[in-house]
Amino acid sequence: MNASARKPIQVRVVEGGDGGGALYAKQPKVYPREIDGRFQRLRAAAVLWLLGMFYLFPWIHVGGQQLVLFDLPARRFHVFGLTFWPQDFYLLTLLLIIAALSLFFFTALAGRLWCGYACPQTVWTEAFLWMERRIEGDRNARMRLDQAPWSRDKLVRKVAKHTAWIVFALWTGFTFVGFFTPIRELAGEVARFDLGGWEAFWILFYSFATWGNAGLLREQVCKYMCPYARFQSAMFDRDTLVISYDVGRGEPRGRGKRVPRITAEGTAASARVAAVAAPGGVVVDLARAPAAGTRALGDCIDCLACVQVCPTGIDIRDGLQIDCIACAACIDACDGVMDKIGLPRGLIRYTTENELAGKPRRVLRPRVFVYAAILLALVGAFAWGVAARAPLLAEVLHDRNALYRTVAGGAIENSYAVKLANKSDRTLELALRAETTLPLRVAGHPQVALEPGEVFSLPLTLRADAGGVRGRQPLTIVVEGADGDVLARAKAQFFAPEAP
Repeated sequence: MNASARKPIQVRVVEGGDGGGALYAKQPKVYPREIDGRFQRLRAAAVLWLLGMFYLFPWIHVGGQQLVLFDLPARRFHVFGLTFWPQDFYLLTLLLIIAALSLFFFTALAGRLWCGYACPQTVWTEAFLWMERRIEGDRNARMRLDQAPWSRDKLVRKVAKHTAWIVFALWTGFTFVGFFTPIRELAGEVARFDLGGWEAFWILFYSFATWGNAGLLREQVCKYMCPYARFQSAMFDRDTLVISYDVGRGEPRGRGKRVPRITAEGTAASARVAAVAAPGGVVVDLARAPAAGTRALGDCIDCLACVQVCPTGIDIRDGLQIDCIACAACIDACDGVMDKIGLPRGLIRYTTENELAGKPRRVLRPRVFVYAAILLALVGAFAWGVAARAPLLAEVLHDRNALYRTVAGGAIENSYAVKLANKSDRTLELALRAETTLPLRVAGHPQVALEPGEVFSLPLTLRADAGGVRGRQPLTIVVEGADGDVLARAKAQFFAPEAP
């Protein structure tokens, strides 16, 4: 083709728009409508449970110790009456693996359950939305308020909303720091205006993050910042339970009189569709066959209720989308509409791609059983590790200056430093002895009382009579409690001259 005959490409620059037509359009604000239903009641219960744990756990004390406290300066974590030390780091690693595998398991089973019911972003956003609705009104009232010019009423409502948000965010930041600093001491410092620099910084930082993420950014955190939304598809397959719109039942959508459904047996039903072969080989859907004066319509009346209740502002009828957090608000909204117009529920429901395609549902499948088996094994290993933890750590260090020394009468002595760490929450009365078949005796009476969390190096001297021991011999140092129970054992070596 001749270059002179080519037509130039015309580029049209679009300014503004609704966020979908322009590359740099402003993100439109989402106004989710409040809806009641079985899934939303379940989500409300989950929100109350999780927020209750977060705000109440630091104030609960068990045996004089805060229920959950991550004491970083002392390098110990108190969790539900158990104390974990740096030596228990392997348990923390195991716990993180269990959390990751649980995410894989529940995602493979039922999609983004974590996002819809337990994610901190979701939980705090619901709390902030609840305050916004109580102050600014329902969805339509909030939209009218934002579009209206500034007035005394608008200013009062906006100030009241952000004041409530900020107070709640500050309480959240204070509680967060209370997991790392004893919260009752922290409350006293706040009351006296005597906060330390780092404590004040983290309270304000976490408060600002809560206010910004849950109050201002909201769904944008899920859509653009959360990495889970990006890699979740790798854990999905065609048998994963996801929230889907039944296209075959709902289309074509529109308002108007519905045609009664006809089953293959000839009875009217709305939940099933029958088809027969018409003359000429054309398949006719009886459920869509229009009666006189009516339009052939699906069950979707295009009321947009599913769109109005969505916290991320998507239309579930467009198919599974990365923005969907599986909150199931669209299911409750659609079921309510179906109840009102006399059609069966389930136009939007938890289902699988295979089920929508007419194949049987296979929720329990090999990958789910594999995840479950591995998860149970790891949980069992974690429980055993916690139950089998020793309350005392003991380590024996031999004297580095001399392997042995000869004392009066030709006796041989070895000196040790026994490092003891009390991992319990009570004072331990300890005594040392040597467990061996060698003719050894302990010089003196090595005893010590260790306070909770105390680390102490206790000197120990073992003595053998002249000629009683030759060369290097293994032995075990036993640490006993006040009642004679063995609390720890540690391996050691006793050194003596070789045979002449």
